Amino acid sequence: MAVTSGSAESTRDLASRLGAVAGAGDVIALRGELGAGKTQFAKGFARGMGVAAVVNSPSFTLMAEYAGRLPLFHLDLYRLAGAADALAGGLLDERQQSGVTLIEWAERLDGPVGGSDVEVRFEGAGDEVRRIEVIARSGRGEAYVAAARAWRERGAAA
Repeated sequence: MAVTSGSAESTRDLASRLGAVAGAGDVIALRGELGAGKTQFAKGFARGMGVAAVVNSPSFTLMAEYAGRLPLFHLDLYRLAGAADALAGGLLDERQQSGVTLIEWAERLDGPVGGSDVEVRFEGAGDEVRRIEVIARSGRGEAYVAAARAWRERGAAA
């Protein structure tokens, strides 16, 4: 399911709709070039999960945890070389089953993220209109695709 976004607010609005359907144990893999909108998506996703805190990219801390209707584990793997670094750093563990894990730069995990429920691919950067593709990787992932479809049909894509 592909949609377009013409602004950061539009991207956050889409992500908020997806965050509203998130369930415990879900893993969302974000892929796209630098400046494509992954962090804006994370901000909106957190809003949809009821997170009141300011969400920023955890580029230097690698993972931030936020309280919402479920815990949100926000990972930014940009500075990692691969999956071994993520595992050695304790970034992927069993406590994430109680919440939702959102992974920026998921491609650093050497291919498809094992166990990811949905993959979100971003095309475009800077002032370009974004093409955002939401791909289900599990039965749970279908809820995200349905939410993206509803957002598009509502006419929210700009």
